[in-house]
Amino acid sequence: NLSSVAWFGIAVYRKYSSGSRYPNISLSAPLPGIPKPVFASVDGHEQCETKITTLENGLKVASQNKFGQFCTVGILVNSGSRHETKYPSGIAHFLEKLAFSSTAQYGSKDEILLTLEKHGGICDCQTSRDTTMYAVSAEVKGLDTVVSLLSDAVLQPRLLDEEIEMTRMAVRFELEDLNMRPDPEPLLTEMIHAAAYRGNTVGLPRFCPVDNVEKIDKKLLHTYLRSYYCPERMVLAGVGIEHEQLVSCARKYLLDVKPVWGASTPTNVDLSVAQYTGGIVRMDKDMSDVSLGPTPIPELTHIMIGLESCSFLEEDFIPFAVLNMMMGGGGSFSAGGPGKGMFTRLYLNVLNRHHWMYNATSYHHSYEDSGLLCIHASADPRQVREMVEIITREFIQMAGTAGEMELARAKTQLKSMLMMNLESRPVIFEDVGRQVLATGKRKLPHELCDLISNITASDIKRVTTKMLRSKPAVAALGDLTEMPSYEHIQAALSSKDGRLPRMYRLFR
Repeated sequence: NLSSVAWFGIAVYRKYSSGSRYPNISLSAPLPGIPKPVFASVDGHEQCETKITTLENGLKVASQNKFGQFCTVGILVNSGSRHETKYPSGIAHFLEKLAFSSTAQYGSKDEILLTLEKHGGICDCQTSRDTTMYAVSAEVKGLDTVVSLLSDAVLQPRLLDEEIEMTRMAVRFELEDLNMRPDPEPLLTEMIHAAAYRGNTVGLPRFCPVDNVEKIDKKLLHTYLRSYYCPERMVLAGVGIEHEQLVSCARKYLLDVKPVWGASTPTNVDLSVAQYTGGIVRMDKDMSDVSLGPTPIPELTHIMIGLESCSFLEEDFIPFAVLNMMMGGGGSFSAGGPGKGMFTRLYLNVLNRHHWMYNATSYHHSYEDSGLLCIHASADPRQVREMVEIITREFIQMAGTAGEMELARAKTQLKSMLMMNLESRPVIFEDVGRQVLATGKRKLPHELCDLISNITASDIKRVTTKMLRSKPAVAALGDLTEMPSYEHIQAALSSKDGRLPRMYRLFR
């Protein structure tokens, strides 16, 4: 027992420091009579290596062993809203809502949930702009059932008329909720992507547009699934299980399975590369009654300004991740020490100096062929122009030489965030799945930490200078009366100090 050892140590210290046989004993030296501790160790990296096997049909099986009675297993598909160029937007959104409904083997969603319940399991499906992820967390003993269920949910969904109708209702509700939320983050993210990649790939809407809700039916879904849900575009990933066990389950349930939509036609896959365009998307909206009640949120105008960064496959991805961490930021009501990012630039230079700003946060979105580094800020509608200038000045100052202390802090914070997130089994699962899907292999946490440690101030300066050459992407939401023009924002980001061109008015 650790506490009894501690008390024993204190007792020994008191005994020896009170003028008895060993008057000069120090607690930094081993105490006499206490056995030397033996620490647990791992031989090499065999225990944390990700094992990958490619089956005859092209499906990749990736696993990472982790101690515990539970495992997380799932199928990741290289399919998302960016692939909907030839289709009405919203298919990925519909598939996310239809996931784990009735299949060839299970009559209803309830039947699936009851089957999982026997193994203490839960299921979930999430889509992003480039990936669709079906995941189950359950007891290791139920692995066979879990892989069988996943295979059925992904390749044999019934897509009944009543299920599609229920999904239409769920999608409509989500779209209404998106426009009424006090937190405009998802809406702004959607707008900045639409501005940055106008009408192509990652700029296509992630949420189904209202006009397309009625257009999406079983026939259209099957046409889409036939192109994108083929084994060579999938990864079966698992965390907390033996690799051989997962491979044998994959051979049993995913090798010679004919999907419900028939043979795959991967020739129809859209391979467009993201074309960064820059631009502005404005949404004039009355935000005065977003959150009423005893403590209403004041009326705010939200601005997001972004510039093109790089893809996650490039070497510059790590310097951009460090830069994003160095900018940091958050809400004006956040409290805490250095771990909360209170020493990041957007706190020190923006929120601490301008009390009227409610939010200033940096975000980095990265995809296989492009990326976007943006800053979101919000303030009273009357101070929008000043707020935009503060943000453009921060962008220009990124190209200056980063301080030794702030760079070291950002690197340490990024490494600790990475390691803390990878304590969680579902996060490891997603990391394994996404990396293997995108690159066919996985960089381990210690490799990423080494790459982060090697970043210098000149790397930050180099990537920032390159980024500032791109056209800005701007998303603006709320009362935009005082909003500067896109041309003025572009001029500010091309200037030396980031200031907006002066405007002279005869009448105020």
